[in-house]
Amino acid sequence: MDVSTCLKSLLLAIRQYRNNRSALNASQLQKHIEVSENIYLWVLFSGQVLPSECLSGLMEVAGDPNTSHALTGSIISLLAQFASDGEAKEALHSSYNFTGTLASIIHCNRSTPEEPLVLQCLNVLQRLTYSVRTQHCASHIHELISFLMQHVQSSNDDIVKACLGLMANLCRHDISVQSHIKSQSNVKAFYRALINFLGHNRLTVVVFALSILSSLTLNEEVGQKLFNAKNIHQTFQLIFNITVNGDGTLTRNYAVDLLVDLMKNPKIADYLTKYKHLSVCLAEVLGLLHNKDPDTASKVMELLVSLCSVPVLRKLVCETVLRPPAPRLQPGTRKCVQARGSEPSLALVHWVTSPLDGPEQCYMQALSLLAELFEEAIDSSLCSSAQSFVELLLQEVLVLLQSPDSTEGEQLLKKHCLRAGRVVDFLLDILIRNCPSKKKKVVSLCISSQVCSKVILKTLELMSHLRQQMPDMETSFYRILQDQRMVTPLSLAMTSNCREHVQVALSILFEAAPLPDFPSFRTDNRNVPTSGWHACFFCFSSNVVVSQLQEKVKDVHMSEIIDVYEQKLSALACKESRLQDLLEAKALALSQADRLIAQYCCQRAQAEAEARKLASLLKDTERKKEDLQTELNDHLLEVERLKSDSQQLLEHNGRLQEVADQHQELKGTYNQLLTRYDKSEGMLKELQAAHISLTQQAEGLRKTNEGLKFQQERSVHTHLCIWCKVYYKVSFCSIPGFQNDLRRQEEQIHEMEENISILRKELNKTEQARKDTSIKASSLELQKSQLEAKLEKMEEELSKHTQMIAMIHSLSSGKLKDVTANLSL
Repeated sequence: MDVSTCLKSLLLAIRQYRNNRSALNASQLQKHIEVSENIYLWVLFSGQVLPSECLSGLMEVAGDPNTSHALTGSIISLLAQFASDGEAKEALHSSYNFTGTLASIIHCNRSTPEEPLVLQCLNVLQRLTYSVRTQHCASHIHELISFLMQHVQSSNDDIVKACLGLMANLCRHDISVQSHIKSQSNVKAFYRALINFLGHNRLTVVVFALSILSSLTLNEEVGQKLFNAKNIHQTFQLIFNITVNGDGTLTRNYAVDLLVDLMKNPKIADYLTKYKHLSVCLAEVLGLLHNKDPDTASKVMELLVSLCSVPVLRKLVCETVLRPPAPRLQPGTRKCVQARGSEPSLALVHWVTSPLDGPEQCYMQALSLLAELFEEAIDSSLCSSAQSFVELLLQEVLVLLQSPDSTEGEQLLKKHCLRAGRVVDFLLDILIRNCPSKKKKVVSLCISSQVCSKVILKTLELMSHLRQQMPDMETSFYRILQDQRMVTPLSLAMTSNCREHVQVALSILFEAAPLPDFPSFRTDNRNVPTSGWHACFFCFSSNVVVSQLQEKVKDVHMSEIIDVYEQKLSALACKESRLQDLLEAKALALSQADRLIAQYCCQRAQAEAEARKLASLLKDTERKKEDLQTELNDHLLEVERLKSDSQQLLEHNGRLQEVADQHQELKGTYNQLLTRYDKSEGMLKELQAAHISLTQQAEGLRKTNEGLKFQQERSVHTHLCIWCKVYYKVSFCSIPGFQNDLRRQEEQIHEMEENISILRKELNKTEQARKDTSIKASSLELQKSQLEAKLEKMEEELSKHTQMIAMIHSLSSGKLKDVTANLSL
C-alpha cells in the first residue's frame, strides 16, 4: 500500500470513528494507526491537504475526553516520533497545537495522575518543549503549570522527574510563564520543594531543580542566597561532574543549558573565572569531543562557545585547545613524538567535516567555536602554535566548498548551502581580514560556491578581497559580475534586513556598475523557480571553472589588461559619485532610523512604566473575572451535560419502546409455543400410555413365547422317544399320522415366531417415538425458561429507565414538559 492510499484509509477511519464512536470503529482506527507507523510519515508535515486533515483529525480524536486511553496513547506514540526532529517539532507547535492537546489530556485526567496516559503525555511534552518557546496563549497552559506545581512532590519518582523536566523547559527564557508562576499563591512552597530536591539521589532531578530555580530566582533574593560566592563553586563542580559523568544525554544537555544560562549573569561569570578547578574541568570536557555521539559533541561545543563570551575564559579555552600536546617517547627509541590522536583541535576538524545527514547543529557549533579560537589566537602568543593547525584546517575546510553531488535531495542541499555560507563567513572574518598572509590558501574557493544567494554574495566579497593576488582572479571576478544570474542574489541582498548584506551588495554594485554587460535589469519576463537554482548554479560554477582553467593556460599580457581598464575608468568615475550619493543617503536614512529607534525605546519605557501601574490595578479585577468566568463555564457545561443526558435518555426511551414492541411480539410467540407445548405434552402422555400397554403386551408375548418354546422342546423330545419306540416296533411301516402331527406343530411354531418379530418391530417404533417426544418436550421447556428470563430482564430495565426519566424530569424543573414518553408495554 502506497503512502497516499494509506493516508486516505487513515482519514476515512478517523471520520467513521468521529461519526460513530463504537468499539468496532475504534479498533479499525487503532489498526490504521499501527499501519501508519511503518510508512514515511514525514509527508504529514509537507503542507499538503490530505496529511494536514489526517493530523488535525488525530489531534481532535486524542483531545476528546470520551476517547479510550488505549487509542489516545497510540495517537500520542505515533506523533511523538517527531519530537526529536526540529522542523516537525516546530510544525506540531505552531500549526497543530500538539502542546495544547497534550495539556488538555493531562487536565482531563488531573484527578488520576498515576494513569500511564498522564505520564506518557508528560514525557512527550518534555521532549516536545525542549529548546522551543511555548505559546503562552495555548489552551490549558495555566492548568498545566498548576498541575506541575502540585505534583512535583508526588510519591512516584517518574512523575516527579517528568514534571520537573517539563517545568524547566517552560520556565527557560519565557518571562510570561515565569511571571505566572511567581503570581501563584503557593509559590513559596514550590520554592521550598525545589530546594529540597537539591539533595536528591538522582542527578537528573537535581539538575532540573537547579534549572527551574535559576530561571525563576536568579535575580531575586532567593537566587542570590542560592548562587552566592559560597555555594556557586559547589554548583560549578556539580555541573561539570554531570557534564562529564552524567546519567545520560538528557541529563548532560540540561546541565550544559544550566551553565550557559548562568554564564549570562556577569557576577556568576566572574565567579567562574576564579574557580580553581576550572582548568581540570575544561580538559575533561574537551575530552568529550572524541565521543562518537554527535549530540554530545554538539552540546559540549555549545558550552565552549558560551565560555568564549567571557574574555578570560576564551583565552583559557584557546590555550587548552591549541596548546601543542606533550611529547612522549616512542616505544623502542629515544626520540620524542607528538601524540596527535587525542588533540581537541583534531576532534574539532572531524566535527566540522562531519556528514551532512548528521545533526546540523554539530558542524555549525564547531565552526563557531573555531572562529572564537582563531580570533583569540591572532596577534597573541598562540599564533605560532596554531600555524600547523591552520594548514590542516584549510585543507579540510576548502573541501566543504566543492560543488555538491547532483543526486542529493533538497534537504541535504539546503544543509550544504548553510554550511558553505558559514565556512565563507569563517574565512572572511578570520583568515582574510585578520590573517592577510593566508589569502593565497583560499583562492580555490572562488570557483566553487553554492545555490544560496547569501553564499554567492559572500563568495563575491571574498573574490573582491583576493582579486589583487593574481590577475586571473580579477578577470574571473568581473566576468561573474556580468552574468545575468547575479541580479537575483544582489537584489535579495539590497532588500535584506541585515545591514551587513546591504553594505556588501552596495560595494559589489559599486564595482560592477561600470562594466558594459552588467545586468541592470532582466532581459525577459521569466522567473527562475527556487527548485531550479540547483541546476542553474551548477552550470554557472562549471562555466567559471572552465574559463578559469583556460585563462591560466593563456599568456595574458599586462598591457592588454591595462587597456581594458583604461577604457572603463571614465565610466567608473561617472558612476562613482552617484553611488557615493546613494551610500550617503543610505547612511543618513540609517542614522534617522537609529534616532527613531531611540525615541521609540524611550516612549516604550514610559509606556511600560504606565502599564505596570495599570497592571497592579487590573490584577484583582482579572482574578475575579477569571473566577466568575470559571464558574460560568462550569454552569454552562453542567447545563449542556444535562441537555445531552436528557436527549440521550429520550433516544434510549424510544429504543426501549421498540424493545417493548418486540417484547409483545415475543410474548405472542411465547403463547403459541406454550399452546404447542401443552398439545405436545398431551400427545406425550398418550404415547407414554400406549408405550406402557405395548410393553405389557410384549412382556406377555415374551412369556408366551418362552412357554411355547418349552412345550415345543418337550413335545419334540416326547415325539422323538415315541417315534424311536414305534420305529423299533414297526420297522419299515408308514406313519402318516405322526408326520401330520409333526407338520402341524412346525407350522404353529413358525406362526408364533412371525408374531414375535412383528411385536418386536412395533415395540422399537414405539420406543423411538417416545424418545423423540421426550427431546421435543425438553427443548420446549428450555425455550420457555429463556423467554421467561428475557421477559423479566426487559421489565426490570424498563422500570429502571422509567425511574431515571422521572428523576431527570424533576431535576430539570419542568423544562421537558413538552417531551412525553410512552412507557406502557
